[in-house]
Amino acid sequence: MKLLEVENLHVGYGELEVVHGISLSVSRGEIVTVLGSNGAGKTTTLRCIAGLITPGGGRVTFGSSRIDGWAAHDIAARGLALVPEGRQLFPEHTVLENLQLGAYRALRAGGWAEFESALAEVFELFPQVRERLDQPAGVLSGGEQQMVAIARALVGRPQLLLLDEPSLGLAPIVVRTIFDTFTALKARGLTILIVEQMAWLGLEICDYAHVLENGRIMLSGPPKELAANPRVMQAYLGGAT
Repeated sequence: MKLLEVENLHVGYGELEVVHGISLSVSRGEIVTVLGSNGAGKTTTLRCIAGLITPGGGRVTFGSSRIDGWAAHDIAARGLALVPEGRQLFPEHTVLENLQLGAYRALRAGGWAEFESALAEVFELFPQVRERLDQPAGVLSGGEQQMVAIARALVGRPQLLLLDEPSLGLAPIVVRTIFDTFTALKARGLTILIVEQMAWLGLEICDYAHVLENGRIMLSGPPKELAANPRVMQAYLGGAT
């Protein structure tokens, strides 16, 4: 069953169109990866799905609702969470305060017990986050900040998690920990859409993948198929599987 469907999506900034009629879908419980280099349109696509940019054309359906043109907070309320490129934490606020922002809607309605339960689940995934709760987010390492950014999205109990370049700027051992977490989240039933430059990482954990070039999807298929494609091997895998 499809949870997210993007059909013929066009997105731009002013008169400059950067996403040219792409279509993709994500079924419940799947991990889908969108590969592409800098400037391919990956971030623009995610920001549009999340409601941060209004599309110039096309359709975005989440669950049973068409959401293109909705405000970002209304889309988030329906269960879609974006972990942005660069993490975008509030550095002067504590880790706990950043996490509370992720559950703002529930906390505003008095859902403190639900928040505590969500925190416990996050701590199972990222024990380091528990150890840093009272520290300002800005003093954490890049890897710890990425964990907090993912945790901030998870405490809102989303149906669909969007991840924009989750490996960016992180040490390889931290990247491995975080991508193993995505596999664990899938096992718990979470649906995930990742955009990623490091193709081997994205292909390793996904069920289906797309290659985005210059705002257009040029290739799509199962990860093993794309990993064996000479074009993907040369452009994204360094010429080796």
